[in-house]
Amino acid sequence: MGDTSLTRRRFLAASAAGLGAAALSACGSSDDGKGSGSTTIEWWNITTTQPAKKIWAARAREFEAKNPGVKVKIVTLENEAYKSKMTALTASGKLPDIYHTWGGGVLEQQIDAGLVEDLTSKIAPWSGGFVPASVSAYQFESKTYAVPFDIGAVGFWYNKALFTRAGITTPPTTWAGYLDAVKKLKAAGITPIGLAGKEKWPGMYYWAYLAMRTAGLDAMRKAADSKDFTGPGFVQAGEHLKDLVGLQPFQTGFLGAGYSTPGGQAASVGNGKAAMELMGQWAPSVEASSGKGLGKNLGFFSFPTVDGGAGKLTEVFGGGGGHAVRKGAPQAAVDFLKFFADTEFDKKLVKETGLIPVVKAAGTALVDPNLKAVSTAINESTGFQLYLDQAYAPAVGQEINDSVAALMGGTKSPEAVAKSITQVAKSQ
Repeated sequence: MGDTSLTRRRFLAASAAGLGAAALSACGSSDDGKGSGSTTIEWWNITTTQPAKKIWAARAREFEAKNPGVKVKIVTLENEAYKSKMTALTASGKLPDIYHTWGGGVLEQQIDAGLVEDLTSKIAPWSGGFVPASVSAYQFESKTYAVPFDIGAVGFWYNKALFTRAGITTPPTTWAGYLDAVKKLKAAGITPIGLAGKEKWPGMYYWAYLAMRTAGLDAMRKAADSKDFTGPGFVQAGEHLKDLVGLQPFQTGFLGAGYSTPGGQAASVGNGKAAMELMGQWAPSVEASSGKGLGKNLGFFSFPTVDGGAGKLTEVFGGGGGHAVRKGAPQAAVDFLKFFADTEFDKKLVKETGLIPVVKAAGTALVDPNLKAVSTAINESTGFQLYLDQAYAPAVGQEINDSVAALMGGTKSPEAVAKSITQVAKSQ
């Protein structure tokens, strides 16, 4: 990423929601009460789509078979529900034994609260096999607090056939060219972009990338340190996004649409009803799960540069997924993470679920040309920005999501977005 303060920080901010006391008390390992030494470890994840969900569950059963006396209780939730409940669990001081993390400011807050196990020495014998970039978001002060299973970057996934129908011969590399492409798609009677406006975080990706392209990574780092996002580059990012929104490029009803829901963002692209979406490396599998999928018609291109902006085409916005362990969890939790990080299993995830390998030795399993393009973008990047709603404290990330959603809904100006984010940042 070029700056360790950014590298330490990430996909989606915590939304406020409660969780019942019964559910809170359910977290953590347990004995069966009969003195048999049976242990249950609870594993919370967000893998809701197939075939990954089935493969992950099978891996848990395989672990149980190799470790008699250990049971793995799986809790799988959609992103927003997961974030809401994890916020409540963090406040209660009782996290699951193993839980999904995007790293960054959210994980850092959990660490500061003394809720997360330092895995540095526990995984040292086998952690050297990871791709370095895949671990960075979970490292703080030379200590590692999570084990990666995914790494990737956000970019545009597009329908080649629809682009061709609209007369677009090559993907745009500049923002002006991108707006022209949107206009051509509309002129051809094609919905240019699928967007899950209801969930907010997909819209945040546009503002984040535009801020990277206009203000630049150095300015973003300084803004995070000074807690001031009112600089001209950030306002310009909102203005460029407002220009896009003004073209009415999204599918009908986008403000109420979900991401992986029937008729939502992924389905609109996967079923050929929208020409593209700005999404992470998981997009192809979710498009295929939520819709039909595009097969050979699916392409990928990086977020365009902005004329006069400080950012480069080779600077990437993204992150990954990892598993953290609650403080005091049984050794079985760490053993499971080692089992999950096995090279052959990582190859299976790459081949069957579309993940980009985090284990170096599993790199040979990556054959999909689009995922190779994402992997190349990461490996050849000249800068890396962690997802904003995980890079910053949860309240700041939530404000970015909310303010950008308001801008896209036409109720907030670019200047007001920058001011709102700054006000919340300074209050932390």
